[in-house]
Order: sequence, then structure tokens, then C-alpha cells
Amino acid sequence: MTHHGVGLAGFNALPELEAVAVLLACCSAPEWAAAVASGRPYADIEVLLATADAVVAELPASELDRALEGHPRIGDLPDTAVSAREQAAVATTADSIRAALAEGNRAYEARFGHIYLVCATGKSGAELLELLYTRLGNDPQTERRVMRTELAKINRIRLNRMLGFTE
Repeated sequence: MTHHGVGLAGFNALPELEAVAVLLACCSAPEWAAAVASGRPYADIEVLLATADAVVAELPASELDRALEGHPRIGDLPDTAVSAREQAAVATTADSIRAALAEGNRAYEARFGHIYLVCATGKSGAELLELLYTRLGNDPQTERRVMRTELAKINRIRLNRMLGFTE
């Protein structure tokens, strides 16, 4: 059963388990999905997005790790249509940049212990590589904050798409 373009009223009306399932397709952190689902009904999209952001801001490290599990590495072959759409600009990236992204991903994971998460929508492979190099200079605490912000941005895009507010 697909809930693409379910609309806010439709989302508010979903049974709890279905709402959680739809939310898990946006972000694979169970606590996030449960908390956002339990906040229904939402008066408007802005309240929903603000709630989604607030929940991400409070997620414990273990739940952040669960959220990361739902994202492929930047430059790897995306594992879902959602990831493929988000990384569309990377698909046409030159082999040299793709190789540098793979190398950068390895360095990043060795430094921080988790994948490089970035809101890739609309960004080229070269831009994503530049961001990766910049973020490698962060201390782990700063990087966790940046990663949380990127996760919130990705969730907002996915929530809007799930509700049918973007193509």
C-alpha cells in the first residue's frame, strides 16, 4: 500500500501503525517515527515539520545511528528510489569525483564512526565532496550537531513528498 501524496488530512487519519510505517520510510529511527505519529493531528504542515525537527534534536545517539542505517553512502548506488532521487546529481558525476567521494567516505567513517550524512538534494558530486572535506575538519561533537541538522533537512523533504506537497 502506497501513501505517496497522502495529504495532511490523510496522514492525520491513518491508524497509528500505518502512520509510524509511513514515517519510518522518511526516517528509519523508530523513536522519531513514534513521536511524530503520536503528535497527530497536525493543524498544518509547518507544525508537523517543526515537530519532526524537534524530535530529531532530542534523539539519543542510538536512535541517530538507527536513522543513519536508512541512508546509503553518498556516491554509492542508492538502495531506494527515494535515495536515488536525492542523489540524482551524483549519478552523473565523473569517475574521479566518485572515487574521491568513496575515499572521503572511508576517511569520514574512520574519523567519526558513522556514515557521512548530507542533504544531497540538488547538490552535485563536486559540492558534496567539498562539504565532506570541510566536515572532516569538525570535532566529533560539532559533526554530530551538523549531521542532526542534515537529517532534519532530509526528513523535511521526505515528509513534504510523502504528503504530496512536492513532486
